[in-house]
Amino acid sequence: MINSTAEFQEKMRLLAVSFAEKLPEKVAEIDVSWKQLQGEWETPTLQTLHRLVHGLTGSGKTFGFPNLSIVARALEQTLKGLLQESLIADEQQKTEIQQYILELQTIANDANQEFNPKTIEVPSKDSLYNLQAHISKKIFVVDDDVEAADELVLQLSYYGYDVEAFHQLGEFRKAIEKLPNAIVLMHVEFPEDNMAGIKAMGEIQKNREWPIQVIFISAHDDLDLRLGAVCAGSIAYLTKPINSSELIDQLDALTSPQEQESFRVLIVDDSQTVLSYHEAILEQAGMTVKTVLDPMEVMEVLLEFAPDIVLMDVYMPGCSGIELAKVIRQLGSFVSIPIVYLSSESDFNTQLEAMSLAGDDFLVKPIAPHQLVSAVTLRVRRANLLRSFMVCDGLTGLYNHSAIKEQLGREIVRAARLSTPLSFAMLDIDFFKKVNDTYGHSAGDRVIKSLSRLLKQRLRGTDIVGRYGGEEFAIIMTDTDAPAASRVLDEIRNVFSRLFHVSEDKEFSVTFSCGVADRAHFPDAKSISEAADKALYQAKKKGRNQVVIIDSD
Repeated sequence: MINSTAEFQEKMRLLAVSFAEKLPEKVAEIDVSWKQLQGEWETPTLQTLHRLVHGLTGSGKTFGFPNLSIVARALEQTLKGLLQESLIADEQQKTEIQQYILELQTIANDANQEFNPKTIEVPSKDSLYNLQAHISKKIFVVDDDVEAADELVLQLSYYGYDVEAFHQLGEFRKAIEKLPNAIVLMHVEFPEDNMAGIKAMGEIQKNREWPIQVIFISAHDDLDLRLGAVCAGSIAYLTKPINSSELIDQLDALTSPQEQESFRVLIVDDSQTVLSYHEAILEQAGMTVKTVLDPMEVMEVLLEFAPDIVLMDVYMPGCSGIELAKVIRQLGSFVSIPIVYLSSESDFNTQLEAMSLAGDDFLVKPIAPHQLVSAVTLRVRRANLLRSFMVCDGLTGLYNHSAIKEQLGREIVRAARLSTPLSFAMLDIDFFKKVNDTYGHSAGDRVIKSLSRLLKQRLRGTDIVGRYGGEEFAIIMTDTDAPAASRVLDEIRNVFSRLFHVSEDKEFSVTFSCGVADRAHFPDAKSISEAADKALYQAKKKGRNQVVIIDSD
């Protein structure tokens, strides 16, 4: 990890110097390959020549040689045409290829004069980070309905937000210029125009380096308004009457401090200089990076590193990126991993073919550092989101039944390997059917969400929580024996029993029962799960609202 901007800039400079020093050698390889091809025209030799030229196409501009990239791309296109048509170059094409190689040799021989470090984009560390640092807890409510705006201000203030209301767009414009990192709750309709809020935000957003975070609120829900809101930079569109839980969830997600996500990125490229360049950029953005120079050695790294995303070149010796992507897709653990081609290939049809054969995206070299970081971040986040739909419960966001069972199996194996304790607990909300029958299913859902939030807040980050089904929860507590787990869960039980839930101005409280078992007495996933369920049954039988440990069959 590179800690300072100065260190990062120095590394970028040294990589560019290294590229310039090795450039004559790289062009000499191209010349040798071309001479071999002239002696005997064979497809493997042509493929090698094309790959060598391809390597200069993207890296030239990256390391301060824009003219090199221009010449290399022109030569690459000529060679690619011959490969695609399985043709032998005619005399005119041979002359053209020779001329391109001479131009490359001239640039390589004059590398010191050609090299211009100012053409290398060296981003600051801040520019590689996300928008989180530019958002405050200040909320601007913009609505001409004074009563509705004031009520929203009051409700949000209960949750610790600093809220200010504006009833005229002119007043809001002045305020947002002074505090552009405020979050805006903008009503869409105003007396002068049914889309005045959207139009005002659209004008304010123009030419801003960091867009203002705006949530639109409207009495109407139609596609035209939603499209207009998106164009004006909306992060959400809520319809009246406002679901307060949904709004608070949105605001909490925006304002909660977030650490820079340390995604695991695997890069496969046959150029060490290019690997080092992209590695430095992604590490500077807080990511963990592994690089592989030889695509034939990727399997061991892939299995040990377990990356969140794979970046690879299309043209490499031994096997192509497309072939390698197909192999990765055949591994059960990596069926859904994002695979992004990072290549100087600019032909759209080739890109489309590559993505149709196991790839997810295509980034064309040279790529600006901030664009690389953004592309990796968005791809991994989307993959994680899609995965969460498969493994997470929709109401609580916790692991679902299948996922928590899978996690239990993994943690049992891990604990056995490390000889560490592990406890498994089953929780069940007492008399939950009565809650639904008396206060309604919406109130029941709120009780379930309340317990899930309490569990996430009170348990450690290493503990794993899942919704086992209905009103039942499961908890895996690593490095914890049953007595210690029981004490923690009993404290949570006590707090939960004292919480008040509200439904139509009626307050009520709820309790839960819990059963705990540990690996010391039940060494496998099946037995510990059954034991915790048995302990839960005993807690229910003894009168509910208690935690029971089971230590034998």
